[in-house]
Amino acid sequence: MSVHLCATSKKPVRVDPIIAADASFDNGGSLTSVAAIMKPDRPAKRLQFLSDLMLLGVAIVWGSSYGVVKEALAVYPVLALLALRFGITFVLLSPALRHLRHADAATLRGVLGVGGLLLGIFLAETFGVLLTRASNAAFLISLCVVLTPLVEWVLLARRPGRVEWMAVAVSLGGAWLLAGDGALAFNSGDALILVAAVLRALNVCVTKRVMRNSSMPALSITAVQSGVVAAGSAVVALVFAPTQLRHVPTLAGHGLFWGSVIYLVLACTLFAFFAQNFAIGRSSPTRVSLLMGSEPAFGALFASVWLGEAVSASGWIGGAMIVAASLMATVPWRSALADRRRASGAQA
Repeated sequence: MSVHLCATSKKPVRVDPIIAADASFDNGGSLTSVAAIMKPDRPAKRLQFLSDLMLLGVAIVWGSSYGVVKEALAVYPVLALLALRFGITFVLLSPALRHLRHADAATLRGVLGVGGLLLGIFLAETFGVLLTRASNAAFLISLCVVLTPLVEWVLLARRPGRVEWMAVAVSLGGAWLLAGDGALAFNSGDALILVAAVLRALNVCVTKRVMRNSSMPALSITAVQSGVVAAGSAVVALVFAPTQLRHVPTLAGHGLFWGSVIYLVLACTLFAFFAQNFAIGRSSPTRVSLLMGSEPAFGALFASVWLGEAVSASGWIGGAMIVAASLMATVPWRSALADRRRASGAQA
Protein backbone atom coordinates (compact mmCIF):
# COMPACT_ATOMS: atom_id res chain seq x y z
CA MET A 1 0.00 0.00 0.00
CA SER A 2 1.44 3.37 -0.98
CA VAL A 3 0.97 6.47 1.19
CA HIS A 4 1.32 10.07 0.01
CA LEU A 5 1.74 12.75 2.68
CA CYS A 6 2.48 16.44 2.64
CA ALA A 7 3.74 18.30 5.69
CA THR A 8 1.81 21.45 4.72
CA SER A 9 -1.51 19.77 4.01
CA LYS A 10 -4.37 20.72 6.35
CA LYS A 11 -6.45 17.70 5.47
CA PRO A 12 -6.44 14.80 7.92
CA VAL A 13 -4.33 11.94 6.67
CA ARG A 14 -4.94 8.29 7.47
CA VAL A 15 -1.76 6.26 7.76
CA ASP A 16 -1.44 2.56 8.33
CA PRO A 17 0.12 2.22 11.81
CA ILE A 18 2.60 -0.43 10.67
CA ILE A 19 3.86 1.82 7.87
CA ALA A 20 3.80 4.84 10.17
CA ALA A 21 6.04 3.10 12.65
CA ASP A 22 8.77 2.82 10.02
CA ALA A 23 8.69 6.51 8.99
CA SER A 24 10.44 9.56 10.53
CA PHE A 25 10.70 13.38 10.30
CA ASP A 26 13.93 15.17 9.55
CA ASN A 27 14.84 18.58 10.99
CA GLY A 28 13.39 20.35 7.98
CA GLY A 29 9.92 18.98 8.59
CA SER A 30 9.92 16.44 5.77
CA LEU A 31 8.03 13.29 6.59
CA THR A 32 10.31 10.41 7.63
CA SER A 33 8.27 9.47 11.14
CA VAL A 34 4.72 9.82 11.99
CA ALA A 35 4.66 7.40 14.88
CA ALA A 36 5.10 10.25 17.37
CA ILE A 37 2.18 12.36 16.10
CA MET A 38 -0.30 9.80 14.78
CA LYS A 39 -2.05 7.07 16.72
CA PRO A 40 -3.19 3.77 15.26
CA ASP A 41 -6.92 3.58 14.58
CA ARG A 42 -9.18 1.37 16.65
CA PRO A 43 -9.15 -1.64 14.28
CA ALA A 44 -5.33 -1.62 14.38
CA LYS A 45 -5.38 -1.49 18.18
CA ARG A 46 -7.79 -4.42 18.26
CA LEU A 47 -5.53 -6.42 15.94
CA GLN A 48 -2.53 -5.62 18.15
CA PHE A 49 -4.43 -6.74 21.24
CA LEU A 50 -5.59 -9.89 19.44
CA SER A 51 -2.05 -10.74 18.33
CA ASP A 52 -0.76 -10.26 21.91
CA LEU A 53 -3.44 -12.62 23.25
CA MET A 54 -2.61 -15.16 20.55
CA LEU A 55 1.09 -15.05 21.47
CA LEU A 56 0.29 -15.60 25.13
CA GLY A 57 -1.83 -18.55 24.02
CA VAL A 58 1.17 -19.87 22.09
CA ALA A 59 3.36 -19.53 25.19
CA ILE A 60 0.78 -21.53 27.17
CA VAL A 61 0.43 -24.39 24.67
CA TRP A 62 4.19 -24.56 24.05
CA GLY A 63 4.74 -24.57 27.81
CA SER A 64 2.41 -27.57 28.03
CA SER A 65 4.03 -29.32 25.07
CA TYR A 66 7.06 -30.67 26.96
CA GLY A 67 5.01 -33.24 28.86
CA VAL A 68 3.01 -34.11 25.74
CA VAL A 69 6.15 -34.65 23.67
CA LYS A 70 7.64 -36.73 26.47
CA GLU A 71 4.62 -39.05 26.34
CA ALA A 72 4.84 -39.33 22.54
CA LEU A 73 8.60 -39.99 22.53
CA ALA A 74 8.04 -43.01 24.76
CA VAL A 75 6.36 -44.62 21.74
CA TYR A 76 8.00 -42.99 18.68
CA PRO A 77 11.57 -41.65 18.10
CA VAL A 78 12.44 -37.97 17.74
CA LEU A 79 12.97 -37.57 13.99
CA ALA A 80 10.03 -39.78 13.08
CA LEU A 81 7.77 -37.81 15.43
CA LEU A 82 8.89 -34.50 13.90
CA ALA A 83 8.25 -35.82 10.38
CA LEU A 84 4.82 -37.15 11.38
CA ARG A 85 3.76 -34.02 13.28
CA PHE A 86 4.78 -31.54 10.61
CA GLY A 87 3.78 -33.83 7.75
CA ILE A 88 0.18 -33.90 9.00
CA THR A 89 0.28 -30.12 9.46
CA PHE A 90 1.58 -29.66 5.90
CA VAL A 91 -1.25 -31.78 4.45
CA LEU A 92 -3.88 -29.84 6.41
CA LEU A 93 -2.46 -26.49 5.25
CA SER A 94 -1.71 -27.51 1.66
CA PRO A 95 -4.65 -25.45 0.24
CA ALA A 96 -2.85 -22.30 1.45
CA LEU A 97 0.05 -23.10 -0.90
CA ARG A 98 -1.97 -21.68 -3.82
CA HIS A 99 -0.76 -18.21 -2.82
CA LEU A 100 2.79 -19.22 -3.76
CA ARG A 101 1.81 -18.92 -7.44
CA HIS A 102 1.80 -15.14 -7.10
CA ALA A 103 5.05 -14.89 -5.13
CA ASP A 104 8.26 -13.65 -6.71
CA ALA A 105 11.61 -15.43 -6.43
CA ALA A 106 12.81 -13.29 -3.52
CA THR A 107 9.69 -14.07 -1.49
CA LEU A 108 9.99 -17.80 -2.20
CA ARG A 109 13.62 -17.76 -1.08
CA GLY A 110 12.64 -15.94 2.10
CA VAL A 111 9.78 -18.33 2.92
CA LEU A 112 11.98 -21.38 2.33
CA GLY A 113 14.64 -19.71 4.47
CA VAL A 114 12.32 -19.33 7.47
CA GLY A 115 11.32 -22.98 6.98
CA GLY A 116 14.98 -23.96 7.13
CA LEU A 117 15.45 -21.91 10.28
CA LEU A 118 12.50 -23.66 11.91
CA LEU A 119 13.96 -27.05 10.99
CA GLY A 120 17.24 -26.05 12.61
CA ILE A 121 15.42 -24.84 15.73
CA PHE A 122 13.56 -28.11 16.25
CA LEU A 123 16.58 -30.30 15.56
CA ALA A 124 18.81 -28.30 17.90
CA GLU A 125 16.17 -28.04 20.65
CA THR A 126 15.11 -31.68 20.55
CA PHE A 127 18.58 -33.20 20.55
CA GLY A 128 19.83 -30.53 22.95
CA VAL A 129 17.22 -31.45 25.55
CA LEU A 130 18.31 -35.09 25.29
CA LEU A 131 21.91 -34.12 26.12
CA THR A 132 21.43 -31.60 28.94
CA ARG A 133 19.37 -30.90 32.03
CA ALA A 134 15.90 -29.40 31.62
CA SER A 135 16.88 -26.43 33.83
CA ASN A 136 19.84 -25.62 31.58
CA ALA A 137 17.63 -25.86 28.49
CA ALA A 138 14.95 -23.59 30.01
CA PHE A 139 17.50 -20.90 30.82
CA LEU A 140 19.46 -21.04 27.57
CA ILE A 141 16.44 -21.09 25.23
CA SER A 142 15.17 -17.97 27.04
CA LEU A 143 18.29 -16.17 25.82
CA CYS A 144 16.42 -15.68 22.53
CA VAL A 145 14.61 -12.86 24.38
CA VAL A 146 17.97 -11.15 24.85
CA LEU A 147 19.25 -11.93 21.36
CA THR A 148 16.14 -10.83 19.41
CA PRO A 149 16.58 -7.06 20.02
CA LEU A 150 20.19 -7.32 18.84
CA VAL A 151 19.26 -9.29 15.71
CA GLU A 152 16.37 -6.91 15.04
CA TRP A 153 18.72 -3.94 15.35
CA VAL A 154 21.12 -5.48 12.80
CA LEU A 155 18.64 -6.95 10.28
CA LEU A 156 15.71 -4.53 10.49
CA ALA A 157 17.48 -1.34 11.63
CA ARG A 158 14.99 -0.91 14.49
CA ARG A 159 16.56 0.09 17.79
CA PRO A 160 14.53 -1.33 20.71
CA GLY A 161 13.17 1.18 23.22
CA ARG A 162 14.29 1.63 26.81
CA VAL A 163 11.27 -0.23 28.24
CA GLU A 164 11.97 -3.18 25.93
CA TRP A 165 15.58 -3.39 27.13
CA MET A 166 14.34 -3.28 30.75
CA ALA A 167 11.87 -6.07 29.96
CA VAL A 168 14.69 -8.13 28.43
CA ALA A 169 16.75 -7.77 31.62
CA VAL A 170 13.81 -8.72 33.86
CA SER A 171 12.97 -11.71 31.65
CA LEU A 172 16.60 -12.92 31.71
CA GLY A 173 16.73 -12.67 35.50
CA GLY A 174 13.44 -14.53 35.79
CA ALA A 175 14.66 -17.33 33.51
CA TRP A 176 17.83 -17.60 35.61
CA LEU A 177 15.76 -18.12 38.78
CA LEU A 178 13.30 -20.45 37.06
CA ALA A 179 16.12 -22.60 35.67
CA GLY A 180 17.27 -23.65 39.14
CA ASP A 181 19.12 -20.93 41.03
CA GLY A 182 21.45 -20.27 38.10
CA ALA A 183 23.27 -23.60 38.21
CA LEU A 184 24.78 -24.17 34.77
CA ALA A 185 27.36 -26.75 33.68
CA PHE A 186 28.01 -26.15 29.98
CA ASN A 187 28.04 -29.25 27.75
CA SER A 188 27.27 -30.26 24.16
CA GLY A 189 23.52 -30.22 24.84
CA ASP A 190 23.79 -26.67 26.17
CA ALA A 191 25.62 -25.68 22.98
CA LEU A 192 22.74 -27.05 20.88
CA ILE A 193 20.16 -25.16 22.97
CA LEU A 194 22.19 -21.98 22.58
CA VAL A 195 22.21 -22.54 18.80
CA ALA A 196 18.42 -22.96 18.96
CA ALA A 197 18.09 -19.66 20.86
CA VAL A 198 20.10 -17.83 18.18
CA LEU A 199 18.00 -19.45 15.44
CA ARG A 200 14.79 -18.44 17.24
CA ALA A 201 15.89 -14.82 17.26
CA LEU A 202 16.87 -15.01 13.58
CA ASN A 203 13.59 -16.74 12.70
CA VAL A 204 11.41 -14.01 14.20
CA CYS A 205 13.36 -11.22 12.48
CA VAL A 206 13.66 -12.95 9.09
CA THR A 207 9.93 -13.79 9.13
CA LYS A 208 9.20 -10.13 9.89
CA ARG A 209 11.30 -9.05 6.91
CA VAL A 210 9.64 -11.59 4.60
CA MET A 211 6.14 -10.47 5.63
CA ARG A 212 7.08 -6.79 5.41
CA ASN A 213 8.37 -7.15 1.85
CA SER A 214 5.51 -9.31 0.54
CA SER A 215 1.79 -9.93 0.90
CA MET A 216 2.24 -13.62 1.68
CA PRO A 217 -0.52 -14.80 4.09
CA ALA A 218 0.56 -16.17 7.46
CA LEU A 219 -1.08 -19.54 6.71
CA SER A 220 0.98 -19.94 3.54
CA ILE A 221 4.21 -19.29 5.43
CA THR A 222 3.15 -21.79 8.10
CA ALA A 223 2.42 -24.39 5.40
CA VAL A 224 5.86 -23.99 3.83
CA GLN A 225 7.56 -24.10 7.24
CA SER A 226 5.73 -27.34 8.06
CA GLY A 227 6.70 -28.93 4.75
CA VAL A 228 10.36 -28.01 5.18
CA VAL A 229 10.50 -29.38 8.75
CA ALA A 230 8.72 -32.63 7.76
CA ALA A 231 10.92 -33.24 4.72
CA GLY A 232 14.08 -32.14 6.50
CA SER A 233 13.46 -34.42 9.48
CA ALA A 234 12.88 -37.38 7.15
CA VAL A 235 16.07 -36.65 5.19
CA VAL A 236 18.15 -36.28 8.37
CA ALA A 237 16.76 -39.60 9.61
CA LEU A 238 17.49 -41.36 6.31
CA VAL A 239 21.07 -40.09 6.19
CA PHE A 240 22.13 -40.17 9.85
CA ALA A 241 19.64 -42.36 11.76
CA PRO A 242 17.65 -44.69 9.49
CA THR A 243 16.55 -46.77 12.48
CA GLN A 244 14.39 -43.84 13.62
CA LEU A 245 12.08 -44.21 10.63
CA ARG A 246 9.56 -46.75 11.85
CA HIS A 247 6.01 -47.74 10.99
CA VAL A 248 3.42 -45.40 12.45
CA PRO A 249 1.82 -46.92 15.58
CA THR A 250 -1.69 -48.27 15.09
CA LEU A 251 -4.63 -46.48 16.67
CA ALA A 252 -5.58 -49.58 18.66
CA GLY A 253 -3.59 -49.65 21.86
CA HIS A 254 -1.92 -46.26 21.19
CA GLY A 255 -4.75 -43.84 21.96
CA LEU A 256 -2.57 -41.67 24.23
CA PHE A 257 0.10 -41.39 21.53
CA TRP A 258 -2.38 -40.27 18.87
CA GLY A 259 -4.02 -37.89 21.31
CA SER A 260 -0.59 -36.35 21.88
CA VAL A 261 0.02 -36.10 18.12
CA ILE A 262 -3.37 -34.42 17.54
CA TYR A 263 -2.62 -31.88 20.29
CA LEU A 264 0.85 -31.22 18.91
CA VAL A 265 -0.53 -30.72 15.39
CA LEU A 266 -3.59 -28.59 16.18
CA ALA A 267 -2.44 -26.54 19.18
CA CYS A 268 1.36 -26.55 19.16
CA THR A 269 1.86 -26.34 15.39
CA LEU A 270 -1.18 -25.14 13.42
CA PHE A 271 -2.34 -22.56 15.95
CA ALA A 272 1.07 -21.70 17.38
CA PHE A 273 2.94 -20.98 14.15
CA PHE A 274 0.00 -19.24 12.50
CA ALA A 275 -0.38 -17.02 15.58
CA GLN A 276 3.35 -16.27 15.65
CA ASN A 277 3.47 -15.37 11.95
CA PHE A 278 0.25 -13.34 12.28
CA ALA A 279 1.68 -11.38 15.22
CA ILE A 280 5.08 -10.82 13.59
CA GLY A 281 3.36 -9.03 10.71
CA ARG A 282 1.71 -6.62 13.16
CA SER A 283 4.35 -6.10 15.83
CA SER A 284 8.07 -5.78 16.40
CA PRO A 285 10.20 -8.92 16.74
CA THR A 286 11.32 -7.80 20.21
CA ARG A 287 7.71 -7.53 21.43
CA VAL A 288 6.92 -10.95 19.95
CA SER A 289 10.01 -12.48 21.55
CA LEU A 290 9.20 -11.05 24.98
CA LEU A 291 5.68 -12.46 24.87
CA MET A 292 7.01 -15.83 23.71
CA GLY A 293 9.60 -15.59 26.49
CA SER A 294 6.83 -16.27 29.01
CA GLU A 295 6.82 -19.91 27.79
CA PRO A 296 9.17 -21.19 30.57
CA ALA A 297 6.85 -19.73 33.23
CA PHE A 298 3.82 -21.54 31.81
CA GLY A 299 5.95 -24.65 31.36
CA ALA A 300 6.87 -24.63 35.05
CA LEU A 301 3.23 -24.12 36.04
CA PHE A 302 2.10 -26.97 33.78
CA ALA A 303 4.82 -29.28 35.07
CA SER A 304 3.83 -28.54 38.66
CA VAL A 305 0.07 -29.01 38.19
CA TRP A 306 -0.08 -31.85 35.63
CA LEU A 307 3.21 -33.70 36.01
CA GLY A 308 3.58 -33.13 39.76
CA GLU A 309 7.10 -31.70 39.48
CA ALA A 310 8.27 -29.57 42.41
CA VAL A 311 8.96 -25.89 41.69
CA SER A 312 11.02 -23.96 44.26
CA ALA A 313 10.10 -20.57 45.65
CA SER A 314 12.81 -18.96 43.52
CA GLY A 315 11.30 -20.71 40.50
CA TRP A 316 7.88 -19.18 41.13
CA ILE A 317 9.51 -15.75 41.61
CA GLY A 318 11.35 -16.23 38.31
CA GLY A 319 8.13 -17.18 36.54
CA ALA A 320 6.42 -14.07 37.93
CA MET A 321 9.32 -11.94 36.67
CA ILE A 322 8.96 -13.39 33.16
CA VAL A 323 5.23 -12.64 33.12
CA ALA A 324 5.97 -9.12 34.41
CA ALA A 325 8.48 -8.64 31.59
CA SER A 326 5.80 -9.59 29.07
CA LEU A 327 3.47 -6.98 30.58
CA MET A 328 6.24 -4.37 30.46
CA ALA A 329 6.65 -5.01 26.74
CA THR A 330 2.97 -5.05 25.81
CA VAL A 331 1.20 -2.47 27.97
CA PRO A 332 1.47 1.03 26.40
CA TRP A 333 2.69 2.66 29.61
CA ARG A 334 3.69 5.98 28.04
CA SER A 335 0.37 6.34 26.24
CA ALA A 336 -1.57 5.37 29.37
CA LEU A 337 0.29 7.95 31.49
CA ALA A 338 -0.29 10.64 28.86
CA ASP A 339 -4.01 9.84 28.73
CA ARG A 340 -4.21 10.01 32.54
CA ARG A 341 -2.48 13.40 32.56
CA ARG A 342 -4.88 14.71 29.92
CA ALA A 343 -7.86 13.39 31.88
CA SER A 344 -6.58 15.03 35.08
CA GLY A 345 -6.05 18.31 33.24
CA ALA A 346 -9.55 18.21 31.78
CA GLN A 347 -11.09 17.64 35.23
CA ALA A 348 -9.09 20.52 36.68
